[in-house]
Amino acid sequence: MSRRQFVRMGAMGATALSASRVWGANERINVGLIGFGLIGRFHLAALKEQPDVAVTAVCDVHRGRVAEAAAMAGGNVARYGDFRKLLEDKGVDAVYVATPDHWHALMTMMACAAGKDVYVEKPLTLFVREGRWMLDVARRTGRVVQVGTQNRSGPPFQKARELIGQGRLGKIVSATVNNSRNIMPGFGNPPDGAPPPELDYDMFLGPAPKRPYNPNRSIYHFRWFWDYSGGQATNLGQHSLDLVHWMLGVRAPKSVYSLGGRWFLKDNCEVPDTQDVIMEYPGFTVTCQYREATAGRGGLGMGGLTFYGTQGCLPISRAGFELSADPRVNPNNVVAGILGVKGHPVGGPQLEPEEKGQFWTTPEKDESGDAIKDYARHTRNFLDCVKSRKEPLSDLKSGHEIATACHISNISLRTGRKIVWDSEKEEIVGDPAANAMLVRPYRAPWDAELKALGVSV
Repeated sequence: MSRRQFVRMGAMGATALSASRVWGANERINVGLIGFGLIGRFHLAALKEQPDVAVTAVCDVHRGRVAEAAAMAGGNVARYGDFRKLLEDKGVDAVYVATPDHWHALMTMMACAAGKDVYVEKPLTLFVREGRWMLDVARRTGRVVQVGTQNRSGPPFQKARELIGQGRLGKIVSATVNNSRNIMPGFGNPPDGAPPPELDYDMFLGPAPKRPYNPNRSIYHFRWFWDYSGGQATNLGQHSLDLVHWMLGVRAPKSVYSLGGRWFLKDNCEVPDTQDVIMEYPGFTVTCQYREATAGRGGLGMGGLTFYGTQGCLPISRAGFELSADPRVNPNNVVAGILGVKGHPVGGPQLEPEEKGQFWTTPEKDESGDAIKDYARHTRNFLDCVKSRKEPLSDLKSGHEIATACHISNISLRTGRKIVWDSEKEEIVGDPAANAMLVRPYRAPWDAELKALGVSV
C-alpha cells in the first residue's frame, strides 16, 4: 500500500467513526457547492430556503461562475477553482456535486473519504462500475449520499406511486418514456483552439481522456460526447427510469435492446439524436424514445412517462398526473365488430362500456406538481438524513441500479446487439466485448486518486 493510499484509508476509517455524530434539530449544516451551471443554480436557491443551512464554499472550473455563485450565496463564502481544496475545508460538512457527469463518481467518493456527506446530481455515473465503487466507499466511510432524482420528493409522484401500489391500475403491462425536443440543425462545428482564460480546461476534463479544447466539449454541451456523458438516455433517462424502478419496485431489466444514431443534427457531437430502447423487466416492458430533431409531445415536463395497467393508464409529469379508467367491454362484441358480424360495423368494435359506469377502476387527477419546489423538498430530505443518519429518499444503491439500466441501453446501441443482464453478478451475459464497456480507465493523475480510495477496479 502506498503512502497516499495509507493516508486516504486512514481518513476513511476516521470518517466512518465520525458518521455517528448526533446533530441537533436546529444545528446548522455548512454546505459546499461544486459546479454552478443551470442545475447548480437550482440547488443553491433551494439551499438558501433552508433555515438550518449555510453555504460556506463554492467551486467551479470557470472563474466567472465561481464569482456568480459567491454573489448568489451571499456572505463571506470561500471560493475555489479546485474541488480538492473545498474538500479539505473543515468548515464544510456536506457537499453538492452539480458538475458534468464524468466527475460525479470520483468527486462523490473523494468527498466521502474527506468526511463529507454528499448530494450528487444524476446521472449518478459515467459507466457501470463506478456505481459499485461509490457504494463501497460510502459504506466504508458511513456517509449519507442523496442522488439528485428529485421527482421522488414531488407530491404527485408520491401519490401516483401509492395508487399503483394499491392496484388502481391493475397489473402493470408496460410503461413508455418519451422525451423529445427540436434543436435542428445542431450545435455547429466550431474549430478546436485554446480554451478561454477563465476556464481551467484540464480540470474540467479531469479523469476523462485528454482532448483538444473545443467549445462544444465544454460548458453545457459536454452532454453530447461519450467522454463525459451518455446523451439523453442517461440524462432524462435516469429521471424517467428512476420513477419506473421506484414506483414498481424493480431493480434491473432482464434484457435491453437499443438502436439509433446521430442522424439529423449536423455538428461535431457524438451521442444519438434519435434513440429507441426496449427493456424487458420481470412481468412488463418499458419502451423509451429520445428525440433531439423533432419536438413531438414528449418530455418529462409534458407527460412523457405513462404507466399502462390492466385497468387503466396513468400519464405523469412534473405538473401532475391523470389516472384514466379502461371501460369494461364485452370481448365477444369486440370480436364481432372486427369480423363485421351483423349489428356491429366492420372495424368498429365496441369500446364503450355496455352500461354506464362499468369501468375497471376509478379515475383520478392531480395537478399539484411544482418542479422548483421539488428541489427544495429533495434538499430537505437530504439535510434531515444528514442529521438523522437515515437512508435518503433517492439512495445510492437504487441510483446505481437505475444508472446501470441507462448505461446498458447505450452499450446495446453502440454494439448493435441485445444485452442480457445478470443483475446479481452485474455482468452482461455471453458478450465479453460488451462486458468490457462496463468500465473505463481514468486519466492520470486521477487514476491515482481512485487507487487511493481502495476500490477494487
